[in-house]
Amino acid sequence: MNLPMPVAVGIWVVIGVLLLLLVLTGRRRIAARTSHLVPSPPAPPAEEGSLGALRLGPIEATYVSSTLSGDWLARVGAHELGDRSAAQVTVLDGGVVVDREGSAPLLVPTASLHDVGTAAGMAGKYVGRDGLVVLTWQVPADGETDAALLDTGLRTRYRADKPRLVEAVRSLLDPSTPSPKDTK
Repeated sequence: MNLPMPVAVGIWVVIGVLLLLLVLTGRRRIAARTSHLVPSPPAPPAEEGSLGALRLGPIEATYVSSTLSGDWLARVGAHELGDRSAAQVTVLDGGVVVDREGSAPLLVPTASLHDVGTAAGMAGKYVGRDGLVVLTWQVPADGETDAALLDTGLRTRYRADKPRLVEAVRSLLDPSTPSPKDTK
């Protein structure tokens, strides 16, 4: 069965539009489903230097996603936390700043950090053995929503930056550990 070219193109356009609508509906559903579970994360302060001394960065990375802690398939769609994007990661005395392209910057305050480690993947993104840096942190309650424990995945652009990022964040967890900047 040979269809005329305009009919065939029209069918493909309709299929493409339907697929786009399905994706957008799914994203909205994920955001709605997690908006009552996760409060709005803190934004970095506008004043430069208010988060203390620089420990590392900025380094280039990909912000993979944030998930509910311990369930790396439960992607958090609320507050743009499920949107993958290129990012610049900076570790300061006051916390970790993830400046994401196309989304609001994310601040993981030092007091909210619980753990840092590596993983092979999360939320549908598998990168291989220990390819992601995973920050476990608590988003503080905002008055409407209780605090939530999240895992945030970052993939450094350069392999050499991964252990440096892990050590810099680990030094925030244990203040007696010297920062990577101090050991050079």
